[in-house]
Amino acid sequence: MNKLLVLGLVGFAAQLVDGALGMGYGATSSSLLLLAGLTPAAASASVHFAELGTNLVSGASHWRLGNVDWPLVWRLGVPGAVGAFAGATLLSELSTEAAAPVMAVLLIALGVFILTRFAVRPPRAVHAHRSPHGNRFLAPLGLVGGFVDATGGGGWGPVSTTALLSAGRTKPRHVVGSVDTSEFLVTVSASLGFLIGLGTSGITWAYVGVLLLGGLIAAPFAAWLVSKLPAAVLGSAVGGLIVITNLRTLGKSSDFVAAHSTALYVGVSLAWIAFVALSVRAHRASLVGRLSPESPVSASQAS
Repeated sequence: MNKLLVLGLVGFAAQLVDGALGMGYGATSSSLLLLAGLTPAAASASVHFAELGTNLVSGASHWRLGNVDWPLVWRLGVPGAVGAFAGATLLSELSTEAAAPVMAVLLIALGVFILTRFAVRPPRAVHAHRSPHGNRFLAPLGLVGGFVDATGGGGWGPVSTTALLSAGRTKPRHVVGSVDTSEFLVTVSASLGFLIGLGTSGITWAYVGVLLLGGLIAAPFAAWLVSKLPAAVLGSAVGGLIVITNLRTLGKSSDFVAAHSTALYVGVSLAWIAFVALSVRAHRASLVGRLSPESPVSASQAS
């Protein structure tokens, strides 16, 4: 009973992070299920079955709050579904352990780029509601993100959200809302692949149920949160989360990172806090500028 309660709380926290920042549910939940004794395939399958409900509610919440760019959802989600199905059906035969450190380094680099870019100098097009990216960029991104998500028990958000935010051409809350909504297509496809490849063997449905319940409760709050956070603050928050989560992945395959993990986590956390504070300060300064009598916005409103 205590384990189920903990899993429910993890499902709530994971969905709150995932719905607000576009990543984190699969990685958090899968890690706990592995600790509980499930095999990697069963853990990934359990998370995806739970996500069928959380993604649906989260996507609907984002849509109602105006966070969804539907062309981006389809252009990213359909290739993602193809990649997820392939990853799920081949998980028992393929290993992503060798690729994990390489991807972690790339994601850390992108995370640092996003963190500094949104905190120090947000891109001019950051307020665009529609993504200008075409299929040449989105189709390969969706395929890779879907495959990694299915084989690793999570990864759709870190891969897709990271790549879209690093381009700096779409408003962060629309990136997060669209990636979160498109994940439903990925989850459905991955779940079908697991049913074909695994059946229901090794899956503990009680774990699936409590993860789902916790996520369903958190989904509307997360969608509301992402619609209220300033773009620069949200972007820097996502960047720091990417760095922190992938340091953990890198530590599993790098003795140096593992040996200095405490110092690295403390250093990155302090830098993350500093950059987020810088984003908040810049946002407040921009609000003061808009309300200043000398500003063009105030002058136009007065006329």
